[in-house]
Order: sequence, then structure tokens, then C-alpha cells
Amino acid sequence: MEIVYLLIPIAILLVLLIIWLFFWAIKSGQFDDLEGPGHKILMDRDEVDSIPPDHNKDP
Repeated sequence: MEIVYLLIPIAILLVLLIIWLFFWAIKSGQFDDLEGPGHKILMDRDEVDSIPPDHNKDP
């Protein structure tokens, strides 16, 4: 039963830490654009465009 006197304050501190981290993440803009990075990967330019057109020609 004495362990409850230790576990309850630890649980309360853990909950407060999680709430503080959640509000910090909101304040720092972590949840501003949830879909943008996923679309950015799909719309990225291919590396093939950077190869010059005469790259495959034989001399």
C-alpha cells in the first residue's frame, strides 16, 4: 500500500509533463501542416531532369 504514495505523484508529474510537451508542440508549429510533407514527396522533381540530353550519346 505504501507504493501508492510513490506512484500517484509520479503519475501526476508524468501527466503534467505530457500536457506541457503537447502545448509546446502546438506553440512551436508541429501541427500546422499535417498533409504538406506527404504531398511534397509526391510532387518532388525527378533527378532525371538534371541529366543533360547528350549524356547517353556515343563519342
